[in-house]
Amino acid sequence: MKNQIEKLYEKSIKKEKLIIGLMSGTSMDGLDIALSSFSGSGADTQIKLLKFKTADYTDIFRQQVKAIFSKREVDLEMVCLMNEQVALTHAKLINEAIVEWGYRNEDIDFIASHGQTIYHAPKSLHQRDELPNGTLQIGDGDHIAVNTGIITLSDFRQKHIAAGGEGAPLAVYGDYLIFSKQGEDRIMLNIGGIANYTYLPGNLDAAKVFSTDVGPGNTLMDQYVQKHFEGLYYDKDAAISQSGNVNEKLLQQLLTNDFFAADFPKTTGPELFSIDYLVNAQKISGTDGLSKEDVMATLCHFSAKGIVAAIERALGQLNKPVLYLSGGGMHNPLLFSLLKAALPQVSFKTTADLEINPDAKEAVLFALLANETICGSQIYFGGREGVPSVSMGKVSLPH
Repeated sequence: MKNQIEKLYEKSIKKEKLIIGLMSGTSMDGLDIALSSFSGSGADTQIKLLKFKTADYTDIFRQQVKAIFSKREVDLEMVCLMNEQVALTHAKLINEAIVEWGYRNEDIDFIASHGQTIYHAPKSLHQRDELPNGTLQIGDGDHIAVNTGIITLSDFRQKHIAAGGEGAPLAVYGDYLIFSKQGEDRIMLNIGGIANYTYLPGNLDAAKVFSTDVGPGNTLMDQYVQKHFEGLYYDKDAAISQSGNVNEKLLQQLLTNDFFAADFPKTTGPELFSIDYLVNAQKISGTDGLSKEDVMATLCHFSAKGIVAAIERALGQLNKPVLYLSGGGMHNPLLFSLLKAALPQVSFKTTADLEINPDAKEAVLFALLANETICGSQIYFGGREGVPSVSMGKVSLPH
């Protein structure tokens, strides 16, 4: 153990570190693997994205994860087994990517693994005053470290909760360090399963930075496609949504949840915005007989409405804001067109304009969290509730 700790220290003081960041989201289409070089820490952090790929999951693996994903009652034995299986699968995909990119495992200093969220339970969801916020990501860091031979940081969200947060979103920490710019108010909008954004003031005041979930991004659309369109996992190019018509009765019912009126920052997940949520909304609004295409069109408008409403709440304090998109939802042409039409005062760009591949952004952000934990220090965000000033990630040694 002493030798491993010494090795950890030696890597922490290297001028340049190579870190692989991992992200596996709620769509479960594959594992995002981003290799970046890091120098410095905190406001002096310099990052260069070197390699990126999304490694596909097998259908069997995807179905195994889905069997225990976002359900209040699951097979506990499968949760136990999949904690290891997710890690072993991720380790295999990492090893393959390293070879494909022409590196050796010993070239990589650290792995930053988000894991696979299977349940997210802030108090706003579980409504039990006597119990804390909770979240669970599987994919054990020890298994990744042992099977790659690389020091691994994982389980980032637990420290956030321990320090008073809700475990999400964590983008505020990386967005502030990577993307803040003097003189430009920025909104970093990531549309994954859940949409979230970080507000970055142009005066670089960390105490005014915040990040919040805003509602569904892709999650309800993905869930509906997977349930009703055999062999499909998402609505590619919005082909289904654009062939339907929005139903205003259903749309308005979908928007009635108290989550949308709650103060920032806040967090949510597919545990709330599920197929059951949709079925209940259809029942109340009397829209059970809608065509599948009309439901999909309405769900896309639902995602857009939630995002727009949340951004408009921040616009009063922004001066000619620039919105930078990332995440899978940015590739949905209908969703993108709805956002642009509703926010004419906002300039739309993507993180590619800031030299970070939009699809790689979340994986890169977790690599940055690992870099801060290993060689940085806490960033003070004004001592506000929900934005604790902490370093995150548990360290797993390979030997």
